[in-house]
Amino acid sequence: MVRSTRRNDWGFPRWRGYGSSSEAQQVRLCDRYGCNKAGDCPAPKSPNNPDRWMFCEEHAGEYNRGYDYFEGLTKEEADEREANERRDFSGYKESAHYGWAGSGDGSRSRDEMHALDILGLESDSTFEDAKKAWRKIAKETHPDVNPGNADAAKAFQAGQAAYDVLRVAEERRAWRG
Repeated sequence: MVRSTRRNDWGFPRWRGYGSSSEAQQVRLCDRYGCNKAGDCPAPKSPNNPDRWMFCEEHAGEYNRGYDYFEGLTKEEADEREANERRDFSGYKESAHYGWAGSGDGSRSRDEMHALDILGLESDSTFEDAKKAWRKIAKETHPDVNPGNADAAKAFQAGQAAYDVLRVAEERRAWRG
């Protein structure tokens, strides 16, 4: 019997599905001795060497737990490298003041939780409670009431920012639902 080499795509290779080629796929095995899993996780052989090991996920995790990035460097070289790397990502460090810190409670973001703390409210307070607390703080700390008092001005600005965060969040909730 003669085997047919004819295909159903009428000679148009683009009609074939992706991955329908009949060639064998190249798979690199894990570099760990005795492991037959696919090695698709690169791991450096040493800190100053561009060569990489190729491990499976399990052995890559095992390797990374014991990996020392500064191995082979003197204390001074390690400190210098760390200082250079910290200097390079300092732009991210500058934006840290935008993070209000703390985690949310699931219904509110951490920004909202921090705003409630500034206004002296509990996490289950309503927007009306926030509005009343903001008016109270504004009456006590407004710059026209306390001229020349820098602490009162800072408290007023903090209260205003906290109220704005809660107002925007409330508008977003009303718009969504």
